Amino acid sequence: MILKAKHHFIIYPFFKWYARWQTRRKFSNTTITGDFTDRGLPLLLVANHVSWWDGFWAMVLNIEIFSRLFHFMMLEEQLKKHWYFNHSGGYSVSKKSRSILASLEYTRELLKNPGNLVLIFPQGEIQSMHRQHFRFEKGIGRISAGLESKIQVVMAVFLTDYFSRPKPGLYLYFREYPGITFDRDSLEKAYNQFFADCLEQQCGLND
Repeated sequence: MILKAKHHFIIYPFFKWYARWQTRRKFSNTTITGDFTDRGLPLLLVANHVSWWDGFWAMVLNIEIFSRLFHFMMLEEQLKKHWYFNHSGGYSVSKKSRSILASLEYTRELLKNPGNLVLIFPQGEIQSMHRQHFRFEKGIGRISAGLESKIQVVMAVFLTDYFSRPKPGLYLYFREYPGITFDRDSLEKAYNQFFADCLEQQCGLND
C-alpha cells in the first residue's frame, strides 16, 4: 500500500519557505530561464536528478512560475524515514514491489486535477550533473500514456556554476514539451535535445 501525498497546513507552507530560504542562503544567485503558457491543465514536471537539492529547486520553480499544488514521488523507505516530506506533497514508490503499479496509477490520478503539479525524475536515480545523455525508465510512459490533451508536460534542467564566486550560482531552465505523443522514447529524445540546448546556453555564460 502506497503512502499518498498530504499537504499539512503548517508543514507544507514551511517546506515552501524553507526551499526558498535555503536556496537563497546556499547559492549566490538563482537564474530562471524558460517560457510557459499556462493552459490551466495539470503539470507533469520532468527533471534531471542530480542531487539532494532537486526537490527544493523544483519547488522554487513551482513557486515562481507554475503556482500549482506540489507533488513528488519518493522511495518508500526514504519517505518513511523523512516523514515530513509525506506532509509536503511526497508519495511513495517501491521499485522492487508490485506496488509500483499503484504508485504510477496514483500519479495519473493526481494529473486529473488542474491544480496539481507532479515532479518526476525519469532517470530513476541520482546521477552526475555532468551526464549529457539520459535514459528514461519505463514508468514515465505508463504515467503519460493517453494524457496528451489532458496535461502539460514541462521539462526542467538544473545546473550550477561557480564562475569567480565563492558560492555557486543556480540555473533553472524549463521548456514545455513540444511533442504530440507522450511515449517514453519521444519524451526521452526531446529531453536530451533540451538538455543539450541548456548546456550550450550555460557554456556561453560569463560572470
